[in-house]
Amino acid sequence: MMSPLLRPLLLLLLVDVGSLGLSQLWPLPFLWGPLPSLWGLALLRGLVLILGALFLRPGLPPSLVSTLLPSAALLALLPPCCATLQSFFPSGALSWGRADTLALHYMAVGAVALLWHHLNGAPQNGGDQEKKMGAPSASLGRLVGSMRPEALRFVAIAGLLVASSLGEMAIPYYTGRVTDWIVTEAGTPAFQKALWMMTVFTVGSAVMEFVCDYLYKTTMNRFHTRLQSTVFASILRQEIGFFRASRTGDITSRVTSDTDAMSEALNHDLSLLMWYLMRGVFLYGMMLWLSVPLALFATVALPFIFLVPKLTGKFYQNLAQEVQESLAKANEVAVENFEAILTVRSFANEGGAARSYEEKLQETYKLSEKEAVAYAVNMWTSTLLGLALKVGILYYGGRLVTLGQVSSGALVTFLLYEMQFSTAVKVLLRIYPSVQKAIGSSEKVFEYIDRMPKISPSGTLAPQDLKGHMVLKDVSFSYPDRDNSLVLKGVSLELHPGKVTALVGPSGSGKSTIVALLERFYEPQKGQVLLDSRNLQEYEHHFLHQKVVLVSQRPVLFARSLHKNIAYGLGERSREEVSQAARQVGVHRFVARLSHGYNTDAGQTGGQISGGQRQGVALARALIRDPRVLILDDATSALDTESQREVEREIYEGEARGRRSVLLISHRLHSVERADLILVLEEGQIREKGTHQELMERKGAYWQLVQRQQNGAEGGGNNGSHQVGNGPL
Repeated sequence: MMSPLLRPLLLLLLVDVGSLGLSQLWPLPFLWGPLPSLWGLALLRGLVLILGALFLRPGLPPSLVSTLLPSAALLALLPPCCATLQSFFPSGALSWGRADTLALHYMAVGAVALLWHHLNGAPQNGGDQEKKMGAPSASLGRLVGSMRPEALRFVAIAGLLVASSLGEMAIPYYTGRVTDWIVTEAGTPAFQKALWMMTVFTVGSAVMEFVCDYLYKTTMNRFHTRLQSTVFASILRQEIGFFRASRTGDITSRVTSDTDAMSEALNHDLSLLMWYLMRGVFLYGMMLWLSVPLALFATVALPFIFLVPKLTGKFYQNLAQEVQESLAKANEVAVENFEAILTVRSFANEGGAARSYEEKLQETYKLSEKEAVAYAVNMWTSTLLGLALKVGILYYGGRLVTLGQVSSGALVTFLLYEMQFSTAVKVLLRIYPSVQKAIGSSEKVFEYIDRMPKISPSGTLAPQDLKGHMVLKDVSFSYPDRDNSLVLKGVSLELHPGKVTALVGPSGSGKSTIVALLERFYEPQKGQVLLDSRNLQEYEHHFLHQKVVLVSQRPVLFARSLHKNIAYGLGERSREEVSQAARQVGVHRFVARLSHGYNTDAGQTGGQISGGQRQGVALARALIRDPRVLILDDATSALDTESQREVEREIYEGEARGRRSVLLISHRLHSVERADLILVLEEGQIREKGTHQELMERKGAYWQLVQRQQNGAEGGGNNGSHQVGNGPL
């Protein structure tokens, strides 16, 4: 029984063969000669084949869908293209009505279709293939677009590639000329001229290749540096919630590993792809120029020469996998007997265990013999097919030499070109998947570059007379990854210039969430966060974070000097400015005792100094900005008593007291007793507010916190777990 798929394919094939036969009997009535008539027939034929292919497409397996339309177009365009090329030569065009030529025609198209299918790979399903074919093309377009700043360099690289590739054609060409001169007994000057020309072209080609390689490498290094910087800058623009949802290792991998892998492939593999592609184009052009029939003969044979070893190679790879699996089973027998040695010994079955292991080894040995045969066949097939192609070219070329259609020197030149062309095609087939993979992996990189932060962009407001009056107005908030569980429920509070406001409450009450909103790490789902009666998103990003400054319980320093850590984000600052800020919080005392003073390296994340010293440096880093709103999120918990007093003196009695709003969060409740206003936060709501004296007399939530802390219980804090953005504390 004929399959439903085979019937329409055979019908389409009969229609195509019939149309070619009729065209030989009744050529189309074009007025411009046989060649335009052939092109007109090709267009009509192509239309019929494409319509037939579209009709057959729904019933085809997904693995053939991507091959169908290119094959139809190739079937239609191959005859007029070849006829056009041959029209420039006195030998005339091929007769496409002959049975042998027609069979060769279909064989060539079938080979190219198989090659196309191999390059694109068989998809798992149609939908997946559409994604696979869509993504790389989109990634390629984006990748090419990102290289636009290097456009002039790539133009120069292309010119050097062309010049170098043309120079590579010299040695085979002049080798053939020398062969002709030997036959015709040309004189010594002809040989000398050929040697000089070969030398000039070869040296010139080598110089061009050197310059091209240097220019390409430097261009790709520039592109890699710019791309990596762009990815890093794009990630830094993301909202804090992005960093909560993504692991640091994954983010770092995108910045480093993904861009490095992509750039390495483009730096090496794309260079080889461009080089061998250009060489292949010129080599094939020279082959056509020397002899169109020989070039067509090689074109038909090459796909089979590369695909047949691929098929035998798959058989060899499958056998190699079976050998590994068989060896693994033998190892399992050995491990099983070693682990159960007491049982083996108690039943005196050492011989049986040895025999079972030997049986498994024998199975592995038999498979290994098959693997060796498959390996030999694979290598033999590649070598034999390559040799067969050369013999076929020599045989067919010899007939053409006998007929006077090509010279003996041209045959020698053609054979040399074909050998180089085969190598170029082999390299292209090997490198193309790597370049395709690199293009696909660039999608991950551009995913981060294109990602827009899920927080409204900052504004341009940067007033010189900022007062620092900050308000949370009926704010409700939930973290995106907390299933819409409200952390803050209608919270309202005000920070007034010249006033110290303290915020206390048990762990998980939402204190750090309020800090995150005041710093605009997040935006509330409901309510407003205002600074001098203007929404925070109206302020320019850099201005806002110079005027609203946070010091957390566990500040992070950078692997640089203490001076640069205090002046972090401010550019160059004098030693006088830095030391003045350090004196305000008692940091200057310990820095002066260090052998390198302010030039001492803080180490990775500040690991070279103690926790209290890190807090002191972070406080100095905040005060050097002369902020209008200072947020101390348990920022003095690790300070010694003397430094603690100096910080409190700066907060309550310092020169900037009258022009600065202070929010003080502390789990050591005695440090908030001097605050102008104390707010008690519980379960995301403000339960109490007042001075220390008023709240103690009220004997409510604040009084209970004080009592618990005096009794050594949790108190009002977080027991050192306070981290902005790490949870609703």
